[in-house]
Amino acid sequence: MKKEDLINRLDQLLSQGGSVLSTKKGGEMSSDYVEIGLQIGFRSASLSFIKTLYGDEHPYYQDFNERVRGEAAYETENGINILTSIKHEVENDWLLSIKQLVSAEIFSDFFEMSKYLLDQNYKDAAAVMIGSVLEEHLRLLCKSNAIDIDRINNAGNTVPKNADTLNANLVKATVYGVLEQKGVTAWLDLRNKAAHGKYTEYTHKQVELMYQGVLNFIITNK
Repeated sequence: MKKEDLINRLDQLLSQGGSVLSTKKGGEMSSDYVEIGLQIGFRSASLSFIKTLYGDEHPYYQDFNERVRGEAAYETENGINILTSIKHEVENDWLLSIKQLVSAEIFSDFFEMSKYLLDQNYKDAAAVMIGSVLEEHLRLLCKSNAIDIDRINNAGNTVPKNADTLNANLVKATVYGVLEQKGVTAWLDLRNKAAHGKYTEYTHKQVELMYQGVLNFIITNK
């Protein structure tokens, strides 16, 4: 989902929260309260969105789940404040930055594993692992440059674009040049050969060059 789509959805949820708050009435013996049916709808829609964006272990999800439970008006205000904070993160690209940092740590681990496999002469497993890291990085580059990573197939279903298509889309968007595109194509081809058991069609030295090339590509194109 693009940044603009996330912001639009957050605006919808904030508007929904405002509608709930507009039903506020004063309780004679308790705090102000809102229409419980609308509150439940607001709660469910917001939790669904936050879970999709961050997961159910994130503090935003847990805070919303704990602080927006009943019909008290202040609980609606809690929900609106949490959604406003999320919108601020999205608008300032903090969400993507956090994901990139996490991914960078994962990439580092996989590269260390790939280097170990190469040192132990397991070129085939190393090639598959390096190729997987490369493909995931292409997806991250697309996300950070507002390029769709999915497409609609002939059956009308949304499916992920393959790595070659992502590579072409990134060049078309001038994220990097044709020369780098050719390098990515070659690395993906080597990965595919390894994944399909064509082990005699490439050498250990080629995988070593792939390892260094992909590492440099990721460092250069963040």
